[in-house]
Order: sequence, then structure tokens, then C-alpha cells
Amino acid sequence: MKNPRSFGALTEEVTKCRLCPRLVEWRERASADAPKRYAGQRYWARPVPGFGDPSASVLAVGLAPAADGGNRTGRIFTGDSSGDFLFASLHRTGYANQPTSENRGDGLRLEDAYVAAVNRCAPPRNRPTPEERDNCLPYLVRELELLKGVRVLVALGEFAWGGALRVISALGHPIPRPRPRFAHGAEVQLGLYVLLGSYHPSQRNTFTGVLTEEMLDGIFRRARSLTEG
Repeated sequence: MKNPRSFGALTEEVTKCRLCPRLVEWRERASADAPKRYAGQRYWARPVPGFGDPSASVLAVGLAPAADGGNRTGRIFTGDSSGDFLFASLHRTGYANQPTSENRGDGLRLEDAYVAAVNRCAPPRNRPTPEERDNCLPYLVRELELLKGVRVLVALGEFAWGGALRVISALGHPIPRPRPRFAHGAEVQLGLYVLLGSYHPSQRNTFTGVLTEEMLDGIFRRARSLTEG
């Protein structure tokens, strides 16, 4: 029997979760109605666990898996343009052994970094409800408890920023009032942790120049300076 406080036990629990009927229906519908470029591929179509180095000092937190990304491949930020942008940055800044993340068997390894999301199922229009967010947050709380070396959380987008604040609060670290506001480059010390804000590496941001390679690299370089300083 697995230790209930192990990564393996948490992964098993996450991947079996059916707490949110709307998200269960959506992730399975995406699998049954795949776009032509993925025709014939077998979708993961389950909640997506976190991925990376269990000894990490940096935790990057996204919103949720993409319907044809993580929901297809079974690995967070894998198989879509957001993941391409994110893992290329992690490679340039020394956290990943390769710049691409295509599938679970592609040889990608992270060193000193771990990647997770607030919600583990792909939501319609990338918009989980508050109830769906709250159903999923305990998984991120437990993940952070297991990641005992983490000292910096990088929130990829405003939704992830809000989720990270809730998780840090759940672990007993007071959140100041007024609540810290999200911005690219925002930085706040919260107990054991520093929370850094970054725009999400979505096509909407990367194709329009709202988020550039230099900007995202700068966030991860700042994370490294905080953990190595």
C-alpha cells in the first residue's frame, strides 16, 4: 500500500478524481471529438498530475491543462503552444534538459523545478468555476507539502496567482491586506515562500508580444537568484 503522503499516492488520487461533473464531461468530450491533427490518438482524458523534480526549489503553477494539450498527453503543459513556450524558457534558464515537451515518453527532465496547475482537468473556455477551483486546490496544497524544498512559486497568470495565494494561506502563512495584486514581475514574500507573477504563456500573450521570451526568462532567472542567493 502506498504511503498516503507520497507523490505516487497523490498522483493516483488526482488521476481518479471525478469531483466536478462539468469538467469530467468536458475532458471526455474533448477526447471523443479530437481535431483532425490528433485523429486516432488516444487521449489521457483524466485529471493531470504535477510533473518535475521532487527536490525542486521552484514551483511553476498554471491555470489548468489544455483540452488538446495536457488532457491529450497526460502531462501538464505538454503538447500545446503554451507548453512549447514554457519549457523552452525552462531549458534556457537551466531548469529543463531539453526545450520541447511533446509527450510523457519524450525524455524531458526538470532539475530544481516542478510544474503543476490550480485545476487538474481541462475546463471549457479555460474558465473553471470558483467551486471547481476549490475542489482542486487541496491537491496543490498537498503537492506543496510534499515539495519540501520549494521556496519560490511562479504564478503563470492571474488565476494561478489567486490559487497560489489560497494554497499558501492554507499552509498557515498569513496573506497581507490588501491582498497582493497580480502583475508580471510582481513579487511578494509570504512566510517560507516568495510568490512571483508572470503573464501566462498562452498564444494570446505570446503571439501579441504581451509576453516575450526575455520576459519569461527574466522571471525564472529571478526565481533562481532567490533560491541560490
